[in-house]
Amino acid sequence: MDSAREAALKGLMAVHQDGAYANVAMAQILRREKLSDADRRLATELVYGVVKAGDTMDWMVSRYVTRPLEKISPVILEILRLGFYQLFFLDKIPAAAACNEAVNLAKKYGHRGTAGFVNAVLRTAIREPERVKFPEGKGQETKHLALAAQHPEWLVRQWVKTFGWEETRALCAFNNEPAVLSLRTNTLKIQREDLLERLRTAHAEAEPSLWAPEGILCHAHGAMDDMAALREGFFQVQDESSMQVAHVVAPLPGEFIIDACSAPGGKATHLAALMKNQGRIVAADIYPAKLARVKENAARLGINIIETLCCDAREIGVRYAGQADRLLLDVPCSGLGVLRRRADARWRRTQQEMAPLPALQQAILSGAVPAVKTGGILVYSTCTIRVQENEAVVMAFLDEHPEFSLEMTGHFLPLQKREEAMVQFYPQRDKIDGFFIARLRKTG
Repeated sequence: MDSAREAALKGLMAVHQDGAYANVAMAQILRREKLSDADRRLATELVYGVVKAGDTMDWMVSRYVTRPLEKISPVILEILRLGFYQLFFLDKIPAAAACNEAVNLAKKYGHRGTAGFVNAVLRTAIREPERVKFPEGKGQETKHLALAAQHPEWLVRQWVKTFGWEETRALCAFNNEPAVLSLRTNTLKIQREDLLERLRTAHAEAEPSLWAPEGILCHAHGAMDDMAALREGFFQVQDESSMQVAHVVAPLPGEFIIDACSAPGGKATHLAALMKNQGRIVAADIYPAKLARVKENAARLGINIIETLCCDAREIGVRYAGQADRLLLDVPCSGLGVLRRRADARWRRTQQEMAPLPALQQAILSGAVPAVKTGGILVYSTCTIRVQENEAVVMAFLDEHPEFSLEMTGHFLPLQKREEAMVQFYPQRDKIDGFFIARLRKTG
């Protein structure tokens, strides 16, 4: 039995049947399974690839079976998905090998009949690849793009209305690119150039970020758990766009900062580093398990000014009325700016799910802002590219709160400053993950 494909099957079952996130499921499986580096890479590629393909993969499988997919045993359907991904998306794997290994999995996790079924379907796909040609012609443009780009059709339709066809194609293409590992140097312990040297000595391919002075892009590296620099607290994994936020907050040593939606603590620990570990930071969240990660990260990074609080962000204003020098609200959002890094996110989001988000974001803003002292700073941020969750929320807040004024947020970006009152990073334009940031000051 091929260990990489069996590990991938377990990962897909965890994602599609148990509701696990792909990155979490694979991290657990790879820690548990004794795989070679090559098998680890293949298993990860298979899981992320199949999960990312989502409805596109199921549409392809449906071209070769006569029964509805929901009538197929879940484990057999996952085996078919694995086989199809290898046949149509991985040129480096011989078709016969993909088919044979799928049949072996079907024998182990099904029976003789299901193994024969898997063999017949995949052999037909090898003989007749033309069946998966995506729909073309008038009225099929959106469906074609959605299937070809492996995105939900409803989302592609929205983006076409917002950005037009060319930018939508570019956005989908960006989301399908492999995400580079982005690291933030822990400047409390080491400088970026010294960390770069340590990473290169450990045979990682690393270069400085052009967006953040602490940022490093790691193009090739070993297993994260084996990186001594991580264990010793020399860096934190954090996206380049996310690193912009703490710089916009611009905290000073000795100040009192509240990070009201903090977990897992990437921005809180960045704030602490900018403060030289001097002052006080309250990192709040509603999930105790996630707050435990904040504590773990802070301890690993050598930070002792962060205190965690299990609390709804809407209660922050009552708890800390008029006390905070600066308040960061990185609010729950649709996450449509970071689909490249989350293989399953594009298929987990629905229009119905996203509809109530602006109201929740408004409620968090209104509930938390009484904590800001006069003259203090409020920073609102999301990792989405929807106007409804970004500019529209900020403008509605300003209409109701004349004591706050919008500052030129783009002037506070660390390396690539902009003449923008509110900063929106677009993946297809900026070539980094989508992010929104607005900086406001309490003037009255």
